Amino acid sequence: ILVNKPFSEITESDINYSISVNYKAPFRTIQLTLNKMNSDSHIVNITTMGAVQGSVKFPGLAAYSSSKTGIVILTELLAQEFNETQPRINCVALGAVQTEMLEEAFPGYEAPISANQMAEHLYSFGLTGHHFQNGKIIQLSLSTP
Repeated sequence: ILVNKPFSEITESDINYSISVNYKAPFRTIQLTLNKMNSDSHIVNITTMGAVQGSVKFPGLAAYSSSKTGIVILTELLAQEFNETQPRINCVALGAVQTEMLEEAFPGYEAPISANQMAEHLYSFGLTGHHFQNGKIIQLSLSTP
């Protein structure tokens, strides 16, 4: 969920909603489905480039980017916590992808990647990426607005 407003206008409700959707929901989904997965499974978390240290940050996205940062750390921690019978886990940090959320955050900006193109890439990565890496934060960004 995107909260796009100046820091001084962000409410506690905005923060709670953002954290609930962007952090707690993936956290609980992993917990609730873990017993259905094995060492051949692959969890792919999705975050934003705004949650990656050293990347460009944009005004108005404090609640959104902060809530997505938790997924980055969760991915790294679970890669260490899971044993050899449990799934591998990675996190993909997306840059600009042409979606409704991008249009809301950056009206008029045209991303170099379509939602369908990114979906195809993520599908392929979900099927094979865990054979090559675990606990990694993969940055996928041709541009950030």
